[in-house]
Amino acid sequence: MTDPPELLGRTATRELVVSDADTAVAVGSGSLPVLGTPVLLAWCESATCAALELPEGQTSVGTRVSLEHLAASPVGQTVTVTATVAYVDGRLVRFTVEARMGDKLVGTGEITRVVVDAERFMSRLGG
Repeated sequence: MTDPPELLGRTATRELVVSDADTAVAVGSGSLPVLGTPVLLAWCESATCAALELPEGQTSVGTRVSLEHLAASPVGQTVTVTATVAYVDGRLVRFTVEARMGDKLVGTGEITRVVVDAERFMSRLGG
């Protein structure tokens, strides 16, 4: 893994368009045809993974999420999600995340991930 000082402040941004498959009604988290909170969370987590840029054999696992979904995003709208490394302690990396639809803040929060060796992690699962 990259030395922690090199990670601090690193960002990744994703632009995604809300589709019918991304809606609350489609993912079972509500009854409206707007961006579902579970999808917003997945988009935020995707941005955190992109910000890490880990070497072959390493990955990260999510361990903590705090997300506020502040505004509805209808089908067809573009949502820009940005993750920024805010804190590093060894293998633990904490990100701030925000999602915007133009100038409007759609979501904000914090995601914590831990960097692991992928093979070693999977070997501990057994079965």
